[in-house]
Amino acid sequence: MFVLRELELGPGGAGGSSGRGLLGLVLSLGLSLGLSLPAQAAPQVLHSSPHPKAQAAHPAAGKAAPAASLAEPCRQWVPRLPGLTATQCSALKLQPSGTRSVQGRELWMGDVGGRHAHVKVLVLGAIHGDELSASTVALQWMGLAQDNGAEALWRFVPMLNPDGVMAQPARRVNAHGVDLNRNFPTPGWAQEAPRYWAQRTRKDPRRWPGNKPLSEPESRFVHDQMTAFTPDLIVSIHAPYGVLDFDGPTDPPRRLGRLMLDPVGVFPGSLGYYGGMHKGVPVVTIELPNAQRAPLPAETRQMWQDLQRWMGEHLPAKTASAVQPSRSP
Repeated sequence: MFVLRELELGPGGAGGSSGRGLLGLVLSLGLSLGLSLPAQAAPQVLHSSPHPKAQAAHPAAGKAAPAASLAEPCRQWVPRLPGLTATQCSALKLQPSGTRSVQGRELWMGDVGGRHAHVKVLVLGAIHGDELSASTVALQWMGLAQDNGAEALWRFVPMLNPDGVMAQPARRVNAHGVDLNRNFPTPGWAQEAPRYWAQRTRKDPRRWPGNKPLSEPESRFVHDQMTAFTPDLIVSIHAPYGVLDFDGPTDPPRRLGRLMLDPVGVFPGSLGYYGGMHKGVPVVTIELPNAQRAPLPAETRQMWQDLQRWMGEHLPAKTASAVQPSRSP
């Protein structure tokens, strides 16, 4: 039995000022593994034109990029991401992961902190390409970690879906039209994911889970990171619902900054279900209140400090000393 609340965008779209004004639909879904459904045809992916429901590009996307003074990936990211400055981006220690997206874009990453730390945290931004502010916050957190996060080992993947982010306009799905956050190998995926997509989303192309789990290079990359990096915590940054979600074996954080805990449900193929409930790795899902506008710096810092405080209190006791909250300068 799954209790699901599929959140849909209101008239304001993903750039709305608050997720609290969005329509929440509470669904109680009994999934019987003994039933079978006819195979679902994949939604047609037209690379030449974005999906009509995709968000409009951020206004900054039309501005000239300071290409001459910035190296990759900042040369592309600074004009595209809201609230990200060239100074912030160029100061980050980003490295190519060696994995590329469907369209051949590098998945950039960066490790910050002690190599022998007892706590390892994987931070993911923009698994949905039209949630631009998620990448900005991941990058700004990386800067904060470089300043005062050395007690833990942080691995940042600030833009997991670069093809979706760089599309015009930005798109939730990747270049194959797959919702990466429905593509993880949760139990019973072959029956549950297609059924949920067909019956509960009415074949919404923005939420197509793909033909099989881990069909996409981006979702396989996360799966591989979970195996090789073995994080004690996964933080996945989204927008624009303005809430905090959690899946996993420990007590959840009640708030990060202004975001209050408000679980949104369990979805076949989601990272929260796969990591938090199936693999037993706590998954904190942050839903920023606006996909097109980054939080103010003070709010970004407060979320960071609250996360560190929660880590010190709720991750295994032997690691509590390794993740004390940082102090404001």
